[in-house]
Amino acid sequence: MLIEILKSKIHQVTVTEANLNYIGSVTIDEDLMDASGIIENEKVQVLDINNGERLETYVIKGKRGSGEICMNGPAARKVAVGDVIIIMSFASMDFEEAKSFKPLIIFPDTKTNKLV
Repeated sequence: MLIEILKSKIHQVTVTEANLNYIGSVTIDEDLMDASGIIENEKVQVLDINNGERLETYVIKGKRGSGEICMNGPAARKVAVGDVIIIMSFASMDFEEAKSFKPLIIFPDTKTNKLV
């Protein structure tokens, strides 16, 4: 049996940009992607701490070291610049493997979105 478990989590980053005229996704600083084990085009859930919104989208690689977190397309209507969000990805695993799996969770500075 396969179950879905938390694979990666970027815990509390601040949205730096919202681009309504893009086709969709969330752009994430490549440093944060590497540190969290999230890859380009991976499906993620975005949880907005400020307003309670929860949405699914996919990841676009942002400029390394920029601290960029940009909500694109329709998501730009649900999450505002300055909101603090959590970004999570999940993986399907065998039940026994999942029991010992440890997700990769990072805690960037919410003022700069840089790793501390």
